[in-house]
Amino acid sequence: MTDSSPHTAPWTPAGPALLFCPADRPERYAKAAERADVVILDLEDAVAPENKAAARTALIDTPLDPDRVIVRVNPAGTDEHAADLAALAQTSYRVIMLAKAEDPAAVAALDYAVIGLIETPLGAVRCEEIAAVGNCAGLMWGAEDLVAGLGGKSSRFGTEEPGAGGYRSVPSHVRARVRLAAGAFGKAAIDAVHLDIADVVGLDFEVRDAVALGYAATACIHPAQVPVVRDGYAPSPQEVTWARQVLAESERHGGGVFTFEGQMVDAPVFGQALAVLRRAGENPF
Repeated sequence: MTDSSPHTAPWTPAGPALLFCPADRPERYAKAAERADVVILDLEDAVAPENKAAARTALIDTPLDPDRVIVRVNPAGTDEHAADLAALAQTSYRVIMLAKAEDPAAVAALDYAVIGLIETPLGAVRCEEIAAVGNCAGLMWGAEDLVAGLGGKSSRFGTEEPGAGGYRSVPSHVRARVRLAAGAFGKAAIDAVHLDIADVVGLDFEVRDAVALGYAATACIHPAQVPVVRDGYAPSPQEVTWARQVLAESERHGGGVFTFEGQMVDAPVFGQALAVLRRAGENPF
């Protein structure tokens, strides 16, 4: 499914580290904005049902830079979703994250740039349709709700199992499918949160894997995770030097295929060099 929504311009987050902040904790808003590249003000899971009205009031009364904010709203079709949209209409925020995104038509109906949060079995099998919607700005995926929706008990292997700490096959499949769907339609892909805050090594591994797969960002649940994410997405000085040299050699050879430092450079390698420079904050074109 596609549409002609006005929100068709490519969207990329202001940086790779996205930090969730409960919307009913306005005293944390500014701190989250100081620590992270983008703040996800959460009206859904982070807020208890009895506090959701207060969260929406705080969203209105405690504004942040809209260019660095995503608002996670409750699932489409719920009373809370309708109330979230009513509150959003009183703010300057234009990018939202739709919890439990499953229906492309529900995304297209929103007058916002939408990050579809793929975290249910139905959302997973429809993620390509969701990514194709014009105002879908990107996709994120979530492992725990996904596994719960399957009647499972754990998204990861236990410490005594082979592959300890890593995702089991179904979450890994959805992670890959979300990345492919986002890439197929030119939308941003955001990797899931790492729930074990103390597991810095595991987070670092997943961040570097996300970078290798072309993810645009990784979501965080704690400020301590932000520097790990930023370090993982930042290319090394050696990578930046290599990328600059590849572009210079390409210009010298007039484009096309050439050899650089014993390696054949063609369109895919050239594209990798461009990606490195963009992660370094450089825009060569």
